Amino acid sequence: MSSRPSCLWAVVLLAAVFARAANAQQSSSGTAGAVIAPPDAPSTALRDLLAAACAHDETGFAQFLTARNVESFSRLTPAARVELMKRFVLLHGAGKPMLSANSGRPSVRCTTPDGAADIQLGGTELRDNLALLPVDIRDASDSNRAMAEPHHILMGLVRENSSWKIVSVGMLFLDLPSLEIEWDQSAIGGNEQQALTDLKTISAAVETYRKTYSRLPESLVKLGHAAKISSDSAGLLDSELEGGERNGYRFRMVIVGASDVGAPAQYELSATPAIYGRTGRLSFFRDSKGKYHAADHRGAVGHSLDPVLD
Repeated sequence: MSSRPSCLWAVVLLAAVFARAANAQQSSSGTAGAVIAPPDAPSTALRDLLAAACAHDETGFAQFLTARNVESFSRLTPAARVELMKRFVLLHGAGKPMLSANSGRPSVRCTTPDGAADIQLGGTELRDNLALLPVDIRDASDSNRAMAEPHHILMGLVRENSSWKIVSVGMLFLDLPSLEIEWDQSAIGGNEQQALTDLKTISAAVETYRKTYSRLPESLVKLGHAAKISSDSAGLLDSELEGGERNGYRFRMVIVGASDVGAPAQYELSATPAIYGRTGRLSFFRDSKGKYHAADHRGAVGHSLDPVLD
C-alpha cells in the first residue's frame, strides 16, 4: 500500500459546514447500535464506489461521481483514470473486491496480486444533502496484517438527483475539472518520453519482421498477435501498439520508395499527440535513415527537418 499524497487532489478546504460535521462525526463514530444502511444510503454508495476503485472498474466508479466530475473523468487518459481510482484504496494493481458488513457497517476487502486492504466505513453524519463518513483502510497483506495501523480518512458525499456522489476525500475537495490542466501538465513529460520509447519499439519490431520475412509489413497490424505466428500476425507488438495508439499518442507507419522488399526497402514512423496540449506537445518522427526527430507541430505529423534527437 502507498500513502503518498496524490497530485490529484486540489488543495481547497471544504466549507465550514464540512468542518463542523467532521467534528460531530468524530465524537459520534464510536457509538454502539449502528443500523445497517438501506440500499440508497450514502454508506452503500461509498462502499460500491470503493469496490469499483478496487477493481479499476471505470464505469462503476463513474456512477458515483458528480455530473461535473463525470465529464472530466471521461476526458482523462486511461492511465490517469486508473491512477485516480488507485488513490481511493491505496493499492496499485487492479483487485477483486469482496463486500461484507462488520458490526453492521459496510466494508470492502480488496485483494490484488501485490497486496490486500480491509476498508471499513464508519457511521454516517448527515447534514441535509451532505453526508460525511469516516473510512479506515488497513493493510491486509499477510506480512503486515498483525502490525498495520489503519489510515483514517473522512470522505464526503453529496446528494445529486436523488443519488449520492463522492465530493471530498479528507478535507480536500474533489473537483476534477479544475485539476484537468494541472494533471495534463504533470503527465505530458512522461507521455512524451513513453511515446519516443514506443516509437523505437515499433522500429525494432519492423526490423525483426524485415529479417524474418525479407520485406516490410504493410501496416502495424501485421506486427500484432494471433493464435498462429505468420507474416500477417508476427507477434512482435502488443495490442495497443498494433492498434496504433497508446498512452495519449497515435503511431503511424509509411513505406517510402518503390518497394517494400528486402533490406533496401525504407519506411518512416511517426508519433503524434492524440489530444494536443493534453496528452503531449511534441511530435516524434523516425526518418527513412533511422534517425529520430522531435518538434512541436501542434498535433500535426513531424518530419525529417525537425531537430534530431541524440
